[in-house]
Amino acid sequence: MRIVLQRVSRSAVEADGETTGQIGTGLLALVGVATGDTGTDASIAAAKTVGMRIFPDEAGKMNRSVADVDGAVLVVSQFTLLADVRKGRRPAFTAAARPEEAIPVLEAFTEAIKAEGVRVAHGRFGAHMKVDLLNDGPVTIVFDVRNGRIR
Repeated sequence: MRIVLQRVSRSAVEADGETTGQIGTGLLALVGVATGDTGTDASIAAAKTVGMRIFPDEAGKMNRSVADVDGAVLVVSQFTLLADVRKGRRPAFTAAARPEEAIPVLEAFTEAIKAEGVRVAHGRFGAHMKVDLLNDGPVTIVFDVRNGRIR
């Protein structure tokens, strides 16, 4: 899994002309599920997402998590995060999991965040989506989870 977290003041996602998810203060999580990713990887990624201390405390230091600030997470699937651009000019997406494998992992990620007591909104898997966000900072964090380990 590759996760791109953006600290946001607000974010929304639209699919087929319909707003499918929106949040105020919190995190936009762009999630790419790779072939072979598991529910364990999703749980680890969710715990890291919820626990990441990237919100300011009273002194202005990044010392609070999305849970600490009573924020929410907007989860948007994005297979293009797994693009292989090493060869040629057209990215290859062969590392991305097929829908029948990716959807359960993405759902496990979302459910694990909810289990941590954080509100979750989401896009629509496989749809052409438009994502609106107001990045706060800007703060953007990228991490991978593979075989039960953060990389």
